[in-house]
Amino acid sequence: MRSPVHNVVFDFGAVLFTWQPGVLIKTHFPEHAATPEKTLALAQAVFGHADWHNFDRGVLSVDAVSQRTAARLGLHEPALLALVESIAEHLRPIHDSVALLAELRDLRQRQPALRLYYLSNMPTPYARVLERKHAFLDWFDGGIFSGDVQRIKPEAEIYALLESRYALEPSHTLFIDDLAANVACAEARGWRGIRFESADQLRAELLPYITHHPLA
Repeated sequence: MRSPVHNVVFDFGAVLFTWQPGVLIKTHFPEHAATPEKTLALAQAVFGHADWHNFDRGVLSVDAVSQRTAARLGLHEPALLALVESIAEHLRPIHDSVALLAELRDLRQRQPALRLYYLSNMPTPYARVLERKHAFLDWFDGGIFSGDVQRIKPEAEIYALLESRYALEPSHTLFIDDLAANVACAEARGWRGIRFESADQLRAELLPYITHHPLA
């Protein structure tokens, strides 16, 4: 039996909320999405660049990241701005993941040591929309959006900040993220880690860490 986990920390994008950059590119720049390879290349150029990371970090505004990205890639700036502004609505709850989160919330009532947190690379404009639209965010005991603290995953400082803010013991903390680098950074701090692939896969890997009250 693995030692118990008391703190379960969720990423948001592609774990609890949809994140489909290829769909965004096809919708707003269909002329650049003639093939899957071209779609992927432009998505990586937009969302994998330091400018986007600085938007996540909260040091670039919607207008600034749109202007810089459009200029860098030779894209129509109003279309790029429309893409960036659409993302908050594009982030939709993943039903099966939210259902699993609800089970953990209910389990917490029977297992008082269990706590639920989030650690998400999320620009502040999107974070505020999610907080306003989705009541299930109130199920968390706390969390950090990158844009609010000017740090992003996988920088060690944002993990350390979550630890200090909520007095988390690393050996009793488990982190769930779809990106291997983000999970690896958590594990380097002594946290447990699960790379998310699906709600069913997460359920199966999470169960051994939850003692006495296995999820149905």
